[in-house]
Amino acid sequence: MAHSHDHSICIDDALAEAERVCAEHGSRFTDLRRRILKMIWQGHKAVKAYDLLDQLATEGGSAKPPTVYRALDFLMEEGLVHKIESLNAYIGCPHPGDDHVSQFLICDKCENVREVTSDALGAAVMGAATDAGFKIRRQTLELHGVCADCQKDARAA
Repeated sequence: MAHSHDHSICIDDALAEAERVCAEHGSRFTDLRRRILKMIWQGHKAVKAYDLLDQLATEGGSAKPPTVYRALDFLMEEGLVHKIESLNAYIGCPHPGDDHVSQFLICDKCENVREVTSDALGAAVMGAATDAGFKIRRQTLELHGVCADCQKDARAA
């Protein structure tokens, strides 16, 4: 899951998609929301709210925790980021605007997070819930383990 590529392309694509989604929804994509989304997309690791606050402070910003959490809530509502509950952190969504069920592969060694979508897995969970008479409001599956790159590094060591 180690991604050694020009990450500025990911950031540019995410910001352009955010502009499109917000325009489509009639939502305001403010400067602070843009800056926070850009910070989240700087890598493939989930980012904690207080890390965002620290980074904003180093950039000369004076945002307070409630302001950052409101921006994060907005980004989640628009489908631009996901919250990784087990890490209490946020990751950018690679396909915002698309209705999808997310599964996250979280590497416990390098801490990279990869979003995958398995329609079969989502349908199986939905079917099990229906059989139990349970109505799912939101479905997110977080899988912790070791990514292929970290496994390879461990074998090489």
